[in-house]
Amino acid sequence: MLDQLFGREGANRDGAEILKALQQAARERILILDGAMGTEIQGLGLTEEDFRGERFLGCACHQQGNNDLLILTQPNAIEDIHFRYAMAGADILETNTFSSTRI
Repeated sequence: MLDQLFGREGANRDGAEILKALQQAARERILILDGAMGTEIQGLGLTEEDFRGERFLGCACHQQGNNDLLILTQPNAIEDIHFRYAMAGADILETNTFSSTRI
């Protein structure tokens, strides 16, 4: 969905190029950030099974509310949220990595 709006060229740009474009855009106008990702996810009413998906069926831990899993288990839902923010005019779309780290 987002590829239809923005194309794939953004995926091929390096960090310095993206930062330069972002700084230039910020000099020209106010940039709009996307909205409350967690609120949108909660609005989906996802169940424990939805959070687990196929990938985490055997996991012993409770997963409902672990929004970071959804990019793996419900990628279409996450993409749809980002798409709606983009359609509403957001210039910047943040990740849904509330508790994820590089480790």
